Amino acid sequence: MEPKKPPSQQPYPPANIPAKFLKPYDPASTEDGIYKAWIDSGYFNPDNLPARHKEPFSIVLPPPNVTGILHMGSAFMIAIEDIMVRYKRMRGFKTLWIPGTDHAAIATQSKVEGDIYKKEGKRRQDLGREELVRRIEAFAKESHDSIVNQIRKVGASVDWSREAYTLDEKRSLAVRTVFKMMNDEGLIYRGYRVVNWDPKGQTTISDDEIVYTEGKGKLYTFKYSKDFPISIATTRPETKVGDTGVAVHPDDPRYQQYIGKEFDIEFAGEKIHIKVVGDNEVNPEFGTGAVGVTPAHSHVDYEISQRHGLPIVPVINEYAKMSVTGPMLAGKKTTDARETVVAWLKDQGLLEKEEEIPQNMSTAERTGGIVEPLPKLQWFVNVNKKIPSRGNRSLKELMLDAVTKDGIKIIPENFERVYMHWISNLRDWCISRQIWFGHRVPVWYRTDASGKDELYCGVTPPSGEGWTQDEDTLDTWFSSGLWTFSTLGWPEETADFKTFHPTAVLETGYDILPFWVARMILMSQYVLGTVPFKTVYFHGIVRDEKGRKISKSLGNNIDPVDMAMKYGADAVRMGLIVGTGPGSDSKISENKIKGYKNFANKIWNITRFVLSSTEGVSLDRGFTEWSADDAKIMSNFSALLVEVTKEMDEFKYHIVAEKLYGYVWREFADVILEASKKVLAEGSDADKISRKQLLLHILEKSLRALHPFAPFVTEEIWKDMPIADKKPLIIEEWPR
Repeated sequence: MEPKKPPSQQPYPPANIPAKFLKPYDPASTEDGIYKAWIDSGYFNPDNLPARHKEPFSIVLPPPNVTGILHMGSAFMIAIEDIMVRYKRMRGFKTLWIPGTDHAAIATQSKVEGDIYKKEGKRRQDLGREELVRRIEAFAKESHDSIVNQIRKVGASVDWSREAYTLDEKRSLAVRTVFKMMNDEGLIYRGYRVVNWDPKGQTTISDDEIVYTEGKGKLYTFKYSKDFPISIATTRPETKVGDTGVAVHPDDPRYQQYIGKEFDIEFAGEKIHIKVVGDNEVNPEFGTGAVGVTPAHSHVDYEISQRHGLPIVPVINEYAKMSVTGPMLAGKKTTDARETVVAWLKDQGLLEKEEEIPQNMSTAERTGGIVEPLPKLQWFVNVNKKIPSRGNRSLKELMLDAVTKDGIKIIPENFERVYMHWISNLRDWCISRQIWFGHRVPVWYRTDASGKDELYCGVTPPSGEGWTQDEDTLDTWFSSGLWTFSTLGWPEETADFKTFHPTAVLETGYDILPFWVARMILMSQYVLGTVPFKTVYFHGIVRDEKGRKISKSLGNNIDPVDMAMKYGADAVRMGLIVGTGPGSDSKISENKIKGYKNFANKIWNITRFVLSSTEGVSLDRGFTEWSADDAKIMSNFSALLVEVTKEMDEFKYHIVAEKLYGYVWREFADVILEASKKVLAEGSDADKISRKQLLLHILEKSLRALHPFAPFVTEEIWKDMPIADKKPLIIEEWPR
């Protein structure tokens, strides 16, 4: 056996290998410097891209809420979008990715109010509007700075020079302009309708701000009185003192004889008047086939009351207490009143059945308050009114047209059905909120000298004395619904707006399809007469390795920035992307991320071997002929590149990442590099030259192809590739 040479006589590594390759790849010491170099290059800004970048490609970053820190779901979103952007930039597109943050009105105010109460024992009324808003803005600024740093850590190649904020002056101008447009065209109205009311936060909330918690409830079947002919069932008997009707199906033979009849009843100490109506929406197979109609405290019942002219009688106030006058229930909390009514039913012999059933409790996401449907005077957007300026189509019809006629492509396709179903059942949109942080409703009121009430709606405040602005603020979705074009400078006809709208892709979580995605389509279709984006790509929810949703209560949260600091941003990105297709939930764990840190190190080690084995060979020098073995390897590799390029265009990033990972690790490292050792040691001069060129070609093209997925390690290696006049990898061409 040949004796082992002492270290001083080892032929490896050659002198031309940069010292950094002599030790494992260290992302912690390189990633910040690489990101700064990208920023300094100016290539995140499409105005600075080389001449070959011509066709526009634009996306907007779904603006994170300024309420805290980014989570793994945010990192997942950013990774997918950065893959899109880096790929298109390498393909020669004039690529714009606009970053920004959302003021997240209710969420941010609730967070700050809660902190103030814990520390100072003060509520918003103790501080006043001006002081509370000042404190919220200070919190939002601090949170914004933290979020921006986190976005950078994940490697997002966004154009920071165009950063936007949903509450900055440019976006505020856009909001006021659209509100006035809609108001002038009769699409915005102030009306008395049933809304979702948060008794704890003392404001209306949207459907998406409701969290449904599973639990058990009781279903009570009873009659209003002994001489009332119909039994009804409900989980909330305390609301029945506000009933004004009983609805049955008009074809139900059990109840046809009672349709149109009216009854005066004393129920639980309150006098109620009930009219029996026939309504086609009633399911005769469910329960007793009869529904007690409480128009003031149920969205569904409100709609029934509007169809049949039933009066609206509120019996619950804004603090979730009974607002009736009878001593039995007056002033009681709804839960206490329920027990009182049930006891009364039993005492009167009216309760026919009491059964335990599963029940979803509606709670406000930000405050935890139990949501009460209440009739309130609020601002609404009419989604059914015909719009002359849009071909007498309603907003609802325009939203449906965007997908069925105007060509928005939704990925995966099954979410198209979800969208169509939601829009078909869309109710008028309540856009006012009873909070102080956000876009103030641009409406002013005053009473003139003759006692006449005046109302003014405008982009700027009215002139003259005595005007008072509406106290309410707008739903945050109203401003974020303008995001694709307000970020491009609208209402000004800017060069950005003309060049980059409609945007190419919207990438976001499937859980906000009905809320943000639908409202962006609504706004763009109405304001501009065009779709806001050509494609919608939905990602899923990030879960832990057991498939559980990540939450504070489970203690299973993994901080993406912590993981990036420990294993590198590339490892976090690959861990989230590989194996997770559009619309699919991603499972993540620290072990999975650690595994992809090993992949980054594998690429690093491959580079060390290739550079040390190809000293004196350059990709820029002429080469005319492959060996037979190398020609076959190159043919297979070229076929792979054609394959993954097609899949990149089809948004199959998870498949591409897995294929590139498999090729680099199992084919290039385990097979080709191992075989190359023998070729380079024993092959002919022609075979050696061919193999050296092969190794460099595969490494160079692999780095290009991997760059959108693992941008940091590929860019760090690229700096030392033997290529003359090379540019930063971020603007190099996608491998052909």
